[in-house]
Amino acid sequence: MAITRRQFLKRSGLVTAGTLLGPNLFSHPLLRRALADEIGDRFFVVVYLNGGNDGLNTVIPATNGAGTLRDSYDVARLTGNGGLNLSPTDLAATLIGLDPVTSAQLALHPGFVNGFKPLWDAGKLAVIQGCGYPNYSLSHDQARSIWQTADPLGTGVGTGWMGRYLAANYAGSDIPAVNIADSIVGEFKQGTTSVITLEQLADFGFPHDQDYPDDNDAKDTAFQALCAVASASAQSTVKYIGDSGTATLLSSSSYPDLDPAYTSQRAAFNAEYDGLGTSMANDLREVAKIIYGVGVNGAVNPNVHARMFQVSNGGYDTHSDQGAANTDGQHYTLHKEVGEAINLFMQDVTDMGLGDQVCLVVWSEFSRRITQNDSGTDHGSQGPMFVIGGAVNGGVVYGNHPNIDPLALDDDGNTTYTQNANPSRSTDFRDVYGTLLKHWLNMPAGDVATVLPADSGDPQFYWTAPNFDLGFV
Repeated sequence: MAITRRQFLKRSGLVTAGTLLGPNLFSHPLLRRALADEIGDRFFVVVYLNGGNDGLNTVIPATNGAGTLRDSYDVARLTGNGGLNLSPTDLAATLIGLDPVTSAQLALHPGFVNGFKPLWDAGKLAVIQGCGYPNYSLSHDQARSIWQTADPLGTGVGTGWMGRYLAANYAGSDIPAVNIADSIVGEFKQGTTSVITLEQLADFGFPHDQDYPDDNDAKDTAFQALCAVASASAQSTVKYIGDSGTATLLSSSSYPDLDPAYTSQRAAFNAEYDGLGTSMANDLREVAKIIYGVGVNGAVNPNVHARMFQVSNGGYDTHSDQGAANTDGQHYTLHKEVGEAINLFMQDVTDMGLGDQVCLVVWSEFSRRITQNDSGTDHGSQGPMFVIGGAVNGGVVYGNHPNIDPLALDDDGNTTYTQNANPSRSTDFRDVYGTLLKHWLNMPAGDVATVLPADSGDPQFYWTAPNFDLGFV
């Protein structure tokens, strides 16, 4: 396995030396370049649609092409009161590319008309169809864990797919990632490096005793001294506590300053996020503040170098009242919120001069049942993923639309996962992750295979031949 500058610094102890020698070391250009060596001068954002997004009403066949996709869609999705059918007229403003196998005309849900559709037109949005895994689960908790760990067969890895990437490249004294959440999310879990969790930078800080503020400086000094002693320990657990403790103290004093810098220097964009007024817009604004602090104001923020993030949006468990093209429907509202927030975020980072250095991946724990119920959809299997960014090979549909013919569905009424070389071959979600690790995060192919080990079993039904070169980055 090739060793990077980043790994050399980690293994030689020079990164830990930064903890002991003080924050000024992190402003050294060589070390700052090495801290970003693996990912390069780039940023990566994971966006989770919590609840199981209805993929069939997210990327929709508007025509049959050379197959029967639209006919099968019309059988499954009803018109009239409570119907979820999106007609070709409903889809006229959000047409995208063609299904690679059937050449059926595809479209995005009309809720994306001001969000994802402009990104598609600008070549900044890649649509990846039919994403799933063998032996799919219909349990929210289990399916979520499978996507977060990239461990569909339950081998018990216990860490997140991004967590394994972080553990391979960073040490306890590093803070390479931030989750906009109240705890570390599943895909970033590991026990090697630090990850910040926060909901708002303005409220982030070290947990001092608010009743005795005059003691804060003395407490900080004492805490830093204790951590320095622990960092020098030969015992790995004690050393990790010391390294991560120092990193926490440094971050708690550095990260909050990113909030006033952004709100004062980027007031127009700050107001646009306020104008959207949604939780997704607010969360992505916090990410934008950090990206601005690292990518633009890095010289004055030497202790801030996070480049990987996670945000989420809930509400996708649409068993009833899902809605079709009606603007007050649940699905329309959800797509509008996510699409417009990501679109604004991309405008923001592009205006910073960082649009080509930012990449987002959007996923949900499962899709929904092909045939609707009374007015919604039950838990399903395969669905689309999205990859977004200025340097993404966008304006392209990757992967095959799942076979939604009624005779092709399984006993649950869901599409079947297959790796067989047929027109409906599935896109294993681990190939999407692996392509991002290899081509966006610059992880060597051998290391990617360690993070995402292949399945064993029948190659028609299991992921035995990984493809980390899907082409969207």
